[in-house]
Amino acid sequence: MKNLLAILFLFAVGGLAAQVTFVIDALPEYTPPDDYIYIAGDFNGWTPGDPNFRLAKNEQQKWAITLAAATQGTQIQFKFTRGSWETVEKGQSGEEIGNRLFTYGNGSTVNIVIYNWAQGGGGGSTAAENVIIMDDAFEMPQLGRTRRIWLYLPPGYETSENNYPVLYMHDGQNLFDDATSFAGEWHIDETLNDLFDQGINVPIVVGIDNGGAERLNEYTPWKHVVHGGGDGELYMQFITETLKPYIDGHYRTLPGREHTGIMGSSLGGLISHFGALDNQDIFSKAGIFSPSYWFSDSLWAFTREAGKQDAMRLYLMCGGMEGQNTINDVMDMQDSLLVSGYQEEDLSVKIIPGGQHNENLWSGDFGEAYLWLFAAYANDITEHVRYEVIRLYPNPATGMVSFPADFPRDIDSVDIIDMQGVLVNRIEPVTGREIDISGLSNGIYVILVRTGNTWYQGKVVKE
Repeated sequence: MKNLLAILFLFAVGGLAAQVTFVIDALPEYTPPDDYIYIAGDFNGWTPGDPNFRLAKNEQQKWAITLAAATQGTQIQFKFTRGSWETVEKGQSGEEIGNRLFTYGNGSTVNIVIYNWAQGGGGGSTAAENVIIMDDAFEMPQLGRTRRIWLYLPPGYETSENNYPVLYMHDGQNLFDDATSFAGEWHIDETLNDLFDQGINVPIVVGIDNGGAERLNEYTPWKHVVHGGGDGELYMQFITETLKPYIDGHYRTLPGREHTGIMGSSLGGLISHFGALDNQDIFSKAGIFSPSYWFSDSLWAFTREAGKQDAMRLYLMCGGMEGQNTINDVMDMQDSLLVSGYQEEDLSVKIIPGGQHNENLWSGDFGEAYLWLFAAYANDITEHVRYEVIRLYPNPATGMVSFPADFPRDIDSVDIIDMQGVLVNRIEPVTGREIDISGLSNGIYVILVRTGNTWYQGKVVKE
């Protein structure tokens, strides 16, 4: 009988850390008997067929897995698959379900019922008419593979003579079409078509399918001691040396760096960060959603060494429910970028309260991200909420925290959010240029300041 797969890194924090075993009590009757069950989550880069996270049959012949121990109170997000996102679990009526959540310390065994599996995405196509498959098997010579490539062409492309900026995006399966997505799509086509109808200029979007089992390898520039990876530089060479020249040669693009961006989420956010900073002669903007900055400590030294070589816009965001590590990493990256030569106006950094690590979060923020990143081209005269970065002082602080000397005097409200994404205090109205944080517990907090249509975001350490 196969032993239960267990990855047990026990360590002492006032005693042994908590661990958890997930046991699948029930599966859909149509589950192929030869298929394996996998768990994927924020603890393995959301890799759906990771052999280190494959379940095994226990003594009761139920699929089960014991995860690595962690300190009590640590929360993880996860889903079960049959090895790919095309076979991710679904709800009782075949609907998409949110990420499962577990907090270490809330029991050592969790019994799971899986009601349905996705079957290649299921349902009819939801892609708009101006979304096309450019190639089902586009050559990736740097990696010795092929990949499906999607194109979103702006409305009127076929009848106009205009040239357009280009946004390169990862996880192409999830951008335009429910039928190919694994947990809902980003609705890139619907969002951009709606903006176009409002008189806003929109770009060409190139969607690159992820490689399934190769996703982690291609979206990580460095190797991880447990998860492997490290083909990210080759993947970016594919985009910059093969795919971009093809797109510029066959479609009416604005090929200069000032009109070229890159965007992705999770590991796709990590490779977007790396790709933009490593190729500043090609990209001038990057959308970095829920980035997997945890994957490698090499990222921080790389960011400092790359610095800011030319005009650049970086849009960083994550959800308040993605866990303390994700929020803290995003805020730390903001600081790292600022000391690497970037200015506050080069960055938009957002923590969205209540947001979870999923397509619903990223889809909901895509429009704002596009309008900020491509502001010079979009020609958007609508009054959108703008996010700007501020520095607070003193920092660390024990009592009063002040805003910059040139900060607007008319402050509508101040939200104080902890590293779990929880709103711990809202101050309104605000008088003066400082707030009192003496009543907070020691720790790191996000300070979100609203002044009309501009929201300022900073970080403070309470001691």
